[in-house]
Amino acid sequence: MIDTFLQPLPHGITLSCRATGQRGRPVLMLLHGFPEAAFVWDEMLLHFARPENGGYRCVAPNLRGFEQSSAPVEVSAYRPKHLVQDIAALIALETATAGGALACLVAHDWGGAVAWNLANQRPELTKKLAIVNSPHPGTFLRELQTNPKQQAASAYMNFLIRPDAEQRLAENDFERLWPFLTSGHGGGGTPSWLTESVKNQYRAVWGPRADGGSGLTGGCNYYRASPLRPPRPEDPAAASVTLPREMLTVALPTLVVWALDDIALPPELIDGLGDYVADLTLHTVPGATHWIVHEQPHRVAKYLQDFLLRYR
Repeated sequence: MIDTFLQPLPHGITLSCRATGQRGRPVLMLLHGFPEAAFVWDEMLLHFARPENGGYRCVAPNLRGFEQSSAPVEVSAYRPKHLVQDIAALIALETATAGGALACLVAHDWGGAVAWNLANQRPELTKKLAIVNSPHPGTFLRELQTNPKQQAASAYMNFLIRPDAEQRLAENDFERLWPFLTSGHGGGGTPSWLTESVKNQYRAVWGPRADGGSGLTGGCNYYRASPLRPPRPEDPAAASVTLPREMLTVALPTLVVWALDDIALPPELIDGLGDYVADLTLHTVPGATHWIVHEQPHRVAKYLQDFLLRYR
Protein backbone atom coordinates (compact mmCIF):
# COMPACT_ATOMS: atom_id res chain seq x y z
CA MET A 1 0.00 0.00 0.00
CA ILE A 2 1.19 3.52 -0.80
CA ASP A 3 0.82 6.16 1.91
CA THR A 4 0.36 9.81 1.02
CA PHE A 5 1.18 12.67 3.36
CA LEU A 6 2.09 16.34 3.51
CA GLN A 7 5.57 16.94 4.93
CA PRO A 8 6.29 20.46 6.26
CA LEU A 9 9.97 21.41 5.98
CA PRO A 10 11.83 23.71 8.40
CA HIS A 11 12.19 26.51 5.82
CA GLY A 12 8.45 26.89 5.23
CA ILE A 13 7.89 24.66 2.18
CA THR A 14 5.57 21.66 2.36
CA LEU A 15 6.05 18.67 0.04
CA SER A 16 3.29 16.18 -0.67
CA CYS A 17 4.80 12.70 -0.67
CA ARG A 18 4.04 9.11 -1.58
CA ALA A 19 5.77 6.41 0.44
CA THR A 20 6.01 2.71 1.19
CA GLY A 21 7.96 0.69 3.72
CA GLN A 22 8.79 1.12 7.37
CA ARG A 23 10.50 4.16 8.81
CA GLY A 24 13.95 3.24 10.09
CA ARG A 25 14.72 1.04 7.09
CA PRO A 26 17.32 2.19 4.51
CA VAL A 27 15.71 4.92 2.42
CA LEU A 28 15.34 5.27 -1.33
CA MET A 29 14.13 8.69 -2.47
CA LEU A 30 12.75 9.08 -6.00
CA LEU A 31 12.41 12.43 -7.78
CA HIS A 32 10.10 12.98 -10.75
CA GLY A 33 10.33 15.40 -13.67
CA PHE A 34 8.08 17.55 -15.89
CA PRO A 35 5.23 17.27 -16.71
CA GLU A 36 4.93 14.41 -14.25
CA ALA A 37 4.47 13.95 -10.50
CA ALA A 38 5.42 11.52 -7.75
CA PHE A 39 2.84 8.92 -8.83
CA VAL A 40 5.05 7.86 -11.77
CA TRP A 41 7.25 5.99 -9.27
CA ASP A 42 4.42 3.91 -7.74
CA GLU A 43 5.62 0.59 -9.19
CA MET A 44 9.14 1.26 -7.88
CA LEU A 45 7.81 2.23 -4.44
CA LEU A 46 5.94 -1.06 -4.15
CA HIS A 47 8.78 -3.14 -5.64
CA PHE A 48 11.59 -1.93 -3.40
CA ALA A 49 9.54 -1.96 -0.20
CA ARG A 50 9.13 -5.74 -0.48
CA PRO A 51 11.47 -7.71 1.80
CA GLU A 52 12.81 -9.80 -1.07
CA ASN A 53 13.83 -6.60 -2.90
CA GLY A 54 15.57 -4.96 0.04
CA GLY A 55 12.67 -3.90 2.25
CA TYR A 56 13.48 -0.23 1.75
CA ARG A 57 11.60 2.77 3.01
CA CYS A 58 10.71 4.40 -0.34
CA VAL A 59 9.70 8.06 -0.58
CA ALA A 60 8.66 9.97 -3.71
CA PRO A 61 8.01 13.66 -3.07
CA ASN A 62 6.17 15.95 -5.42
CA LEU A 63 8.73 18.67 -6.09
CA ARG A 64 7.81 22.23 -5.15
CA GLY A 65 5.21 23.59 -7.56
CA PHE A 66 3.76 20.14 -8.34
CA GLU A 67 0.57 18.45 -7.12
CA GLN A 68 -0.15 19.53 -3.50
CA SER A 69 3.39 20.69 -2.72
CA SER A 70 3.99 24.37 -1.98
CA ALA A 71 4.06 26.52 -5.11
CA PRO A 72 5.78 29.86 -4.47
CA VAL A 73 4.68 32.63 -6.81
CA GLU A 74 8.14 34.05 -7.54
CA VAL A 75 9.99 32.48 -10.46
CA SER A 76 13.25 32.92 -8.54
CA ALA A 77 11.94 30.43 -5.95
CA TYR A 78 12.51 27.65 -8.51
CA ARG A 79 16.25 28.13 -8.85
CA PRO A 80 18.37 25.03 -8.18
CA LYS A 81 19.57 26.13 -4.73
CA HIS A 82 15.98 26.20 -3.46
CA LEU A 83 15.08 22.85 -5.02
CA VAL A 84 18.17 21.25 -3.48
CA GLN A 85 17.29 22.79 -0.11
CA ASP A 86 13.86 21.12 -0.23
CA ILE A 87 15.24 17.66 -0.92
CA ALA A 88 18.10 18.02 1.57
CA ALA A 89 15.57 18.91 4.29
CA LEU A 90 13.31 15.99 3.36
CA ILE A 91 16.28 13.60 3.40
CA ALA A 92 17.23 14.79 6.89
CA LEU A 93 13.72 14.06 8.16
CA GLU A 94 13.40 10.69 6.43
CA THR A 95 16.85 9.40 7.44
CA ALA A 96 16.88 10.64 11.04
CA THR A 97 16.43 7.02 12.21
CA ALA A 98 18.18 5.43 9.21
CA GLY A 99 21.79 6.56 9.48
CA GLY A 100 21.41 10.14 8.25
CA ALA A 101 21.88 9.35 4.54
CA LEU A 102 19.84 7.78 1.77
CA ALA A 103 20.70 4.35 0.47
CA CYS A 104 20.20 5.91 -2.96
CA LEU A 105 18.73 9.02 -4.59
CA VAL A 106 16.89 8.06 -7.78
CA ALA A 107 15.78 10.69 -10.28
CA HIS A 108 14.39 11.36 -13.75
CA ASP A 109 14.23 14.50 -15.92
CA TRP A 110 13.97 17.67 -13.74
CA GLY A 111 14.29 15.49 -10.66
CA GLY A 112 17.66 14.49 -12.06
CA ALA A 113 18.71 18.12 -12.38
CA VAL A 114 18.06 18.46 -8.65
CA ALA A 115 19.80 15.16 -7.91
CA TRP A 116 22.97 15.99 -9.91
CA ASN A 117 23.24 19.26 -7.97
CA LEU A 118 22.63 17.63 -4.59
CA ALA A 119 25.19 14.90 -5.30
CA ASN A 120 27.78 17.59 -6.01
CA GLN A 121 26.89 19.97 -3.16
CA ARG A 122 25.70 17.62 -0.40
CA PRO A 123 27.19 14.18 -1.15
CA GLU A 124 26.98 13.18 2.53
CA LEU A 125 23.19 12.96 2.18
CA THR A 126 23.17 9.88 -0.05
CA LYS A 127 25.37 6.84 -0.47
CA LYS A 128 24.55 6.36 -4.16
CA LEU A 129 22.96 8.19 -7.08
CA ALA A 130 20.78 6.76 -9.86
CA ILE A 131 19.77 8.86 -12.87
CA VAL A 132 17.24 8.02 -15.59
CA ASN A 133 17.37 10.21 -18.71
CA SER A 134 18.39 13.42 -17.02
CA PRO A 135 21.41 15.19 -18.47
CA HIS A 136 24.43 16.01 -16.38
CA PRO A 137 24.71 19.83 -16.27
CA GLY A 138 28.20 19.74 -17.76
CA THR A 139 27.31 17.73 -20.86
CA PHE A 140 23.95 19.49 -21.22
CA LEU A 141 25.56 22.93 -21.21
CA ARG A 142 28.17 21.75 -23.73
CA GLU A 143 25.51 20.43 -26.11
CA LEU A 144 23.23 23.46 -25.74
CA GLN A 145 26.15 25.76 -26.56
CA THR A 146 27.67 23.81 -29.46
CA ASN A 147 25.31 21.23 -30.95
CA PRO A 148 22.47 22.35 -33.27
CA LYS A 149 20.82 18.95 -32.77
CA GLN A 150 20.44 19.54 -29.04
CA GLN A 151 19.40 23.14 -29.58
CA ALA A 152 16.59 21.95 -31.85
CA ALA A 153 15.62 19.13 -29.49
CA SER A 154 15.35 21.61 -26.60
CA ALA A 155 13.48 24.31 -28.53
CA TYR A 156 10.27 23.43 -26.65
CA MET A 157 11.85 25.05 -23.56
CA ASN A 158 11.42 28.46 -25.18
CA PHE A 159 7.68 27.79 -25.40
CA LEU A 160 7.49 26.77 -21.74
CA ILE A 161 8.97 30.08 -20.55
CA ARG A 162 6.24 32.13 -22.28
CA PRO A 163 4.06 34.01 -19.78
CA ASP A 164 0.97 32.25 -21.16
CA ALA A 165 2.52 28.77 -21.41
CA GLU A 166 0.41 27.12 -18.69
CA GLN A 167 -2.82 28.53 -20.11
CA ARG A 168 -1.99 27.33 -23.62
CA LEU A 169 -0.92 23.90 -22.37
CA ALA A 170 -4.25 23.46 -20.54
CA GLU A 171 -6.43 24.25 -23.57
CA ASN A 172 -8.72 21.58 -25.02
CA ASP A 173 -7.98 18.92 -22.42
CA PHE A 174 -4.22 19.56 -22.55
CA GLU A 175 -3.95 18.84 -26.25
CA ARG A 176 -0.43 20.33 -26.40
CA LEU A 177 0.78 18.22 -23.45
CA TRP A 178 -0.19 14.72 -24.51
CA PRO A 179 2.37 14.79 -27.37
CA PHE A 180 5.08 15.30 -24.72
CA LEU A 181 4.21 11.78 -23.53
CA THR A 182 3.73 10.15 -26.92
CA SER A 183 6.51 11.70 -29.05
CA GLY A 184 9.14 9.16 -29.97
CA HIS A 185 6.80 6.22 -29.43
CA GLY A 186 7.67 3.87 -32.25
CA GLY A 187 4.38 1.99 -32.41
CA GLY A 188 2.34 4.94 -33.65
CA GLY A 189 -0.62 6.39 -31.80
CA THR A 190 -0.89 6.25 -28.04
CA PRO A 191 1.58 4.01 -26.15
CA SER A 192 -0.01 1.14 -24.26
CA TRP A 193 1.01 2.49 -20.85
CA LEU A 194 -0.92 5.75 -21.37
CA THR A 195 -4.29 4.35 -20.33
CA GLU A 196 -7.30 6.50 -19.49
CA SER A 197 -6.61 5.84 -15.81
CA VAL A 198 -3.04 7.15 -16.17
CA LYS A 199 -4.32 10.12 -18.18
CA ASN A 200 -6.65 10.96 -15.31
CA GLN A 201 -3.70 10.92 -12.91
CA TYR A 202 -1.98 13.45 -15.14
CA ARG A 203 -5.14 15.56 -15.48
CA ALA A 204 -5.40 15.73 -11.68
CA VAL A 205 -1.83 17.09 -11.47
CA TRP A 206 -2.11 19.48 -14.43
CA GLY A 207 -5.51 20.93 -13.52
CA PRO A 208 -6.37 23.76 -11.11
CA ARG A 209 -4.70 23.65 -7.70
CA ALA A 210 -6.56 23.92 -4.42
CA ASP A 211 -5.00 27.38 -3.98
CA GLY A 212 -6.60 28.53 -7.25
CA GLY A 213 -3.46 28.47 -9.37
CA SER A 214 -2.68 26.31 -12.38
CA GLY A 215 -1.14 22.92 -11.70
CA LEU A 216 1.27 23.67 -14.57
CA THR A 217 2.68 26.99 -13.38
CA GLY A 218 5.20 25.44 -11.00
CA GLY A 219 6.60 23.16 -13.68
CA CYS A 220 6.86 26.00 -16.20
CA ASN A 221 8.65 28.08 -13.57
CA TYR A 222 11.48 25.52 -13.51
CA TYR A 223 12.23 26.46 -17.12
CA ARG A 224 11.71 30.17 -16.51
CA ALA A 225 14.20 30.11 -13.64
CA SER A 226 16.94 28.26 -15.52
CA PRO A 227 19.25 29.67 -18.21
CA LEU A 228 19.99 26.15 -19.50
CA ARG A 229 17.92 26.42 -22.67
CA PRO A 230 18.78 27.08 -26.33
CA PRO A 231 20.14 30.55 -27.06
CA ARG A 232 18.12 32.93 -29.25
CA PRO A 233 19.03 36.33 -30.71
CA GLU A 234 17.05 38.08 -27.99
CA ASP A 235 18.10 35.70 -25.19
CA PRO A 236 21.66 34.33 -24.83
CA ALA A 237 20.41 31.67 -22.35
CA ALA A 238 22.95 28.81 -22.23
CA ALA A 239 25.46 30.79 -24.29
CA SER A 240 25.98 33.12 -21.33
CA VAL A 241 26.57 30.37 -18.76
CA THR A 242 29.90 29.14 -17.39
CA LEU A 243 29.96 26.33 -14.84
CA PRO A 244 33.23 25.74 -12.96
CA ARG A 245 34.37 22.14 -12.85
CA GLU A 246 34.07 21.97 -9.06
CA MET A 247 30.29 22.41 -9.49
CA LEU A 248 30.09 19.45 -11.85
CA THR A 249 32.03 16.53 -10.37
CA VAL A 250 30.27 13.66 -8.60
CA ALA A 251 32.25 11.27 -6.39
CA LEU A 252 29.33 8.98 -5.45
CA PRO A 253 28.79 5.59 -7.09
CA THR A 254 26.41 6.57 -9.88
CA LEU A 255 24.05 4.56 -12.08
CA VAL A 256 22.83 6.16 -15.32
CA VAL A 257 20.07 4.49 -17.35
CA TRP A 258 19.66 6.15 -20.75
CA ALA A 259 16.81 5.41 -23.17
CA LEU A 260 18.28 5.96 -26.62
CA ASP A 261 15.05 7.03 -28.37
CA ASP A 262 14.60 10.11 -26.18
CA ILE A 263 13.92 12.83 -28.78
CA ALA A 264 14.48 15.70 -26.32
CA LEU A 265 17.68 14.29 -24.80
CA PRO A 266 19.79 12.59 -27.50
CA PRO A 267 22.53 10.13 -26.55
CA GLU A 268 25.28 12.70 -27.21
CA LEU A 269 24.47 13.87 -23.67
CA ILE A 270 26.16 10.80 -22.19
CA ASP A 271 29.35 11.37 -24.21
CA GLY A 272 32.09 12.41 -21.79
CA LEU A 273 29.98 11.69 -18.70
CA GLY A 274 32.86 9.76 -17.18
CA ASP A 275 34.89 12.98 -17.11
CA TYR A 276 32.58 14.23 -14.36
CA VAL A 277 31.53 11.00 -12.61
CA ALA A 278 34.40 8.95 -11.24
CA ASP A 279 32.40 5.79 -10.42
CA LEU A 280 29.92 5.39 -13.27
CA THR A 281 27.69 2.48 -14.25
CA LEU A 282 25.95 3.20 -17.56
CA HIS A 283 23.16 1.22 -19.22
CA THR A 284 21.78 2.31 -22.59
CA VAL A 285 18.38 1.04 -23.72
CA PRO A 286 17.56 0.95 -27.44
CA GLY A 287 13.91 1.29 -28.38
CA ALA A 288 12.94 3.17 -25.21
CA THR A 289 11.94 6.82 -24.96
CA HIS A 290 12.16 9.53 -22.33
CA TRP A 291 9.25 7.82 -20.56
CA ILE A 292 11.13 4.58 -19.90
CA VAL A 293 9.92 4.53 -16.27
CA HIS A 294 6.40 4.05 -17.66
CA GLU A 295 7.44 1.87 -20.61
CA GLN A 296 9.85 -0.55 -18.96
CA PRO A 297 9.57 -0.25 -15.17
CA HIS A 298 10.81 -3.80 -14.65
CA ARG A 299 14.00 -3.13 -16.61
CA VAL A 300 14.66 0.07 -14.67
CA ALA A 301 14.00 -1.77 -11.39
CA LYS A 302 16.39 -4.57 -12.38
CA TYR A 303 19.22 -2.15 -13.19
CA LEU A 304 18.63 -0.33 -9.91
CA GLN A 305 18.40 -3.58 -7.92
CA ASP A 306 21.70 -4.84 -9.33
CA PHE A 307 23.34 -1.48 -8.60
CA LEU A 308 22.11 -1.41 -5.01
CA LEU A 309 23.32 -4.96 -4.36
CA ARG A 310 26.73 -4.30 -5.88
CA TYR A 311 27.40 -1.31 -3.65
CA ARG A 312 26.01 -2.61 -0.36
